[in-house]
Amino acid sequence: MSSGTISSVLTPIHREGWPFITLFALITFVLGLFWTPFWVIGGLLTAWCIYFFRDPERVTPDRDGLVISPADGVVESIGSYPPPPELGLGDAPRTRIAVFMNVFDVHVNRVPCEGTILKLDYRPGLFLNAAMDKASTDNERQTVLMQTKDGQEIIFVQIAGLVARRILCDLTPGQDVVAGERFGLIRFGSRVDVYLPENAVPLVVEGQRAVAGETVLAERNSSEKPRRGRKS
Repeated sequence: MSSGTISSVLTPIHREGWPFITLFALITFVLGLFWTPFWVIGGLLTAWCIYFFRDPERVTPDRDGLVISPADGVVESIGSYPPPPELGLGDAPRTRIAVFMNVFDVHVNRVPCEGTILKLDYRPGLFLNAAMDKASTDNERQTVLMQTKDGQEIIFVQIAGLVARRILCDLTPGQDVVAGERFGLIRFGSRVDVYLPENAVPLVVEGQRAVAGETVLAERNSSEKPRRGRKS
C-alpha cells in the first residue's frame, strides 16, 4: 500500500482531541472489566470521538478576491444582517453566510481569506440550536474582524450550539493569515457566520454543503449575479 493511500485513510487528529480520546478509551477499558457489553458501547463512543476530532488536509483555492468557507457543513442561510454589535461597526446590513456543522462534520475551522486580524471579541451566551437565526446574537460566540490585503473588512464568527461547550480560537490581533489556515475548533457541533464586504457576491446557495478550506463561498468585487440552486 502506497504512503498516499495510507495517509488518505489515516486522517490526522486535532491536538485538542487527544485528551478526550484518551478519556473515552480509559473509561471503556475500566467499565468493560466490570460489564462486558460496555466494550462495544465504549468502543463505539471512542471511535466517534476519534472521528469527531479528525483534521484532514485540504487544498485551498489560491486567488485574490476569493472568500473560502471557514467550516464544514451545510449553508444554512444567506441574507443581509447588521454586523455583530461588539465590533462597533454600525447597523448597516452586510451579506452574511451561515454554515451549520452537525456532530459528524469536521470541526476544525479555517481562515476564509488572506489578510490581517484586526480585532477579536469573545461573548458568553446561550446554547440555542445553532441553526436558529437568533443564535448569532444570543449564543456564546467568538467574533473575528480581519482586513484583506486590499483593505476590505471580513467578519467571521464561531457560534456555539446545543451541545457545543467550548470555542477555541488561536488568532491574535495583528496576526497575518492566509486562506485555509487553521485557526480554531468548536466542540461539539455548531456554526460559523461570515459577513462579506460590500460588492462581494455569494457563490453558494442555501442547502449546499461546504468544505472548510476548499469551498468558495463568495468573490469580492465581482460583477457576477448571485447563484440559484435546485435539488437534483
